[in-house]
Amino acid sequence: MAPDPWFPLYDATCQVAQDIAEKIQERNRYQRNGESSAKLNVIIRSLLQNLREKIDQLKDSLLRAVSTHQITQLEGDRRQNLVDDLLTRQKQLQASYKNEGPEPDVIRSSLMTGGVKRGVTNPWLLEESEETRRLGFDDLRQQQRRIIEEQDAGLDALSSVISRQKQMGQEIGNELDEQNEIIDDLANLVENTDDKLRNQTRHVKMVDKKSTSCGMLVVIVLLLIAIAVVAVWPTQ
Repeated sequence: MAPDPWFPLYDATCQVAQDIAEKIQERNRYQRNGESSAKLNVIIRSLLQNLREKIDQLKDSLLRAVSTHQITQLEGDRRQNLVDDLLTRQKQLQASYKNEGPEPDVIRSSLMTGGVKRGVTNPWLLEESEETRRLGFDDLRQQQRRIIEEQDAGLDALSSVISRQKQMGQEIGNELDEQNEIIDDLANLVENTDDKLRNQTRHVKMVDKKSTSCGMLVVIVLLLIAIAVVAVWPTQ
């Protein structure tokens, strides 16, 4: 399988943004020292244009990947968040270049803390954590990659658990169907047995009734014979 070209492009775009931040800091030092910064301004403008083009390429590539189902919708949303962060960084770098925003290192702090939040009057007052402050740009990218990989691993584990639960549900459903079939067979067997018992009971009653009638007939015949014998017996 060919490697996904989106992340190398994303890394290159982040590197351009970092280069712009460093050039703006260098230009600002020149200006504070009263030195000419015209050459740096030309370089920064070129880098800003390059940054815009790379972000557009990222958006186009992401749109194609999602529309052709090369990646999942969840992965598409995650990459869209990365593109949104780059767009925010681009606007902040543009403002810093025009001396309308804070220094790029402050921009970096605001991005690491999640950007502008509601209820915060001045978003540039947000401070970067001690953990990330000691990290370089490459280290931050690696940390972000590691977080994404951990999230992917967690989602894979959750998907595996859901799959197992689904399989267990299907097996329980199949077992219930088999138990229902057995119960139906037992009900039919009991019903057939009950019919046979009723038939046998009726047969026994009929036999008993016939036996009683035969017994009475035998008694009557014996009585008649006895009477006849007595009648013809000579009188002494």
